[in-house]
Formats: sequence, C-alpha cells, structure tokens
Amino acid sequence: MKVLFIYYVPSGGVETLNRQRAKVLTERGIECHFLYYRQERPLINDHGAPLYIQASDFDIMQTIQLQRFDAIVVTSDYTILPKIRSWGYTGKLIFEIQGLGSIDTARITLTAAVSYVTPYASCILSSKTPHIMRLIYELYPSFPIHFIDNCFDADQFTFVSGPRHGRPIIGWIGRIEDNKNWREFLHIAYHLTYIHQVDADYFMFEDHTLSIPAERAEFDILKGSLGIENRLTILSNIPNDAMAGYFSRMGDSGGFLCSTSKVEGFGYAIVEAMSCSCPVLSTNSDGVQRSIIHNQTGKFYSLGDIKGACMEAVELLNNSLLREQIITGAIHHIKERFSGEMYFHHFSSILNH
Repeated sequence: MKVLFIYYVPSGGVETLNRQRAKVLTERGIECHFLYYRQERPLINDHGAPLYIQASDFDIMQTIQLQRFDAIVVTSDYTILPKIRSWGYTGKLIFEIQGLGSIDTARITLTAAVSYVTPYASCILSSKTPHIMRLIYELYPSFPIHFIDNCFDADQFTFVSGPRHGRPIIGWIGRIEDNKNWREFLHIAYHLTYIHQVDADYFMFEDHTLSIPAERAEFDILKGSLGIENRLTILSNIPNDAMAGYFSRMGDSGGFLCSTSKVEGFGYAIVEAMSCSCPVLSTNSDGVQRSIIHNQTGKFYSLGDIKGACMEAVELLNNSLLREQIITGAIHHIKERFSGEMYFHHFSSILNH
C-alpha cells in the first residue's frame, strides 16, 4: 500500500503530523510519500520517507502518474481535488481537514470546499476538533466522514536532561499572526513581571518566514513598549528534534508552555511539551480539549482573561504538588489517547473501507 500526503508547506502542525504518521504507518507496512508546494525555508525536518517540493500542476501530475499511489490524502487544499481526478487518478482520494484557523474562517473554507469535495473526494478525514466536527456534520450531512485523533510518539519525543536554567522559562510557540494571539502572551509576560513580581524568562518560538508584515511591525513595537525585552528571547525556525531539549529545559526550570491561541485544531506543540514533562497553560481553544483536562493534564484560562491567566500561571509556578500531578497525568494521557497503534488501526480501516 502506497499513500501520498499533499500540503502547502513543510511547517507547523501538519508537518509534525506528517512526520509522526510517516513513522507509524511505515513501520506497519504502508509506504508514505509527502508532497509540499513550497519550501519557504532552508530547513525541512526529516520525514523518513520520500518528499517532493513541487508547485506546478505538470510536476505534481507526473509524480502521481509515475508512482501509482493507492491513496492520496490532500490536506486543506480542496482546489486540487478535481485536478487529480482530471489527471486520470481513480484511487482513494481523501480530503483531510487540519488547521483552518478561526471558526469563521473554517466555516468559509468548508462551505467553499463543498463543490470540490463532494464530487471528487472519496471521503473526509479530520481530527476530533469540536467546532470542525460540528461544521462537517452541518455542511456534509450525507458524505463519508472519518474522525480520528492525530498520533504522537511520546517515547521518541521525550524529556532530555541538561543544565538547569537559573529561573523559570515561560514559553510560547506560534506564528506572528492574529489567531496565535501573540499580543496576549506579551501582556501576560508584562503582568507576571511587573504586577506579580515573577522572576522569569520568556522564550517565543516562531517561524519568521510565515509572519504577516503588519503584525511583525506591531509585534516589534509592543514588545518594546511593555518593557519586557530584556526578559524576552525570540527563536525562529528551531529544528523539531531540538525542541525536545527546549521543552525539557522549560519544564525543568519550573516554567511552563503558555498557549494563547484563539482556535487550535489539535495543538501539537502542547502535546510535545507534555511529553517532555513541561506543563501547559492554555486558552480553551477547542481542539486542545483532546489533550488538556484542567488541573489534571494541564491548565486552562479564558481567552482574554489576563488576570485569570496570571493566577493559573502563579499556581503552576508555586504549587509543586499540583505541578507534578499535572506533569504525570499529561504523559499518561497522551500515551493512551494518541498512540500510533490506534492511529494505524483507524487509518488503515479508511484505506480498506
């Protein structure tokens, strides 16, 4: 069985999902190939499988016709579905939904996709993101749908011991764009530093190649005006295999990962942090409900409630018993819910359905 996965760029949560499922599926006899339209940065994390960077319809068509894939999974780009059929492909064509941004954007995208998906795709595949599930049931009431949790190898991406940081590190990961809500993180950092007198450092991990110029300019102004630049470290395009060390250092320092997103489909960074014994404080951004149970596997705060976020943050920093319970609970939870074996079972049943 040979499967091609298609997506725009090798970055973010979809790229992480692709690398995770490449390992899971390849180990169990499914040959995976990956095709991205654009590279946009020098580094591409190792997928452990054939990978193509192709933008032209002709090149993509040649790859599909030459490789004779048993199934093709197209993530997000519904416009390519009729093209693939026009190139003579008659196999299973799966439209996958991941990372569509805000709820309004997701509705607009999935509404526009109907006339492309229903005539040309074999089925829809999505992670168990509540708002996406509701939209799919509403917009595709009689179309074949499969909801499965994304997979994650918690034994491979795990705690790495190293020198301990002098004070707690509070981390943030995302693009400098509105949905990732970087403004809220900067304001939380300001309030923790100046209102709650927390002696911490703040690490922001981002991909500068994917930021919006207007947001970047506003980001540069705001971080200066809040007076936190001497506590703030900006890291761009860190290789994924190095992130386990950063998450471990974050957790070991007594800090945590702070996710301020307005909406998340899955939130791989959250699961990666948990796997490295780094606790997580997050907005209840929908998809993260699959990984965070408040005060059991992580902490929630209400979007926009900076005072509430700081209260939860201070408890994570100071309540060592609760902190350890959350760390232990999180690792157990993600190993059980996002296992590779479970993903393979569900994915292979889609291929054979």
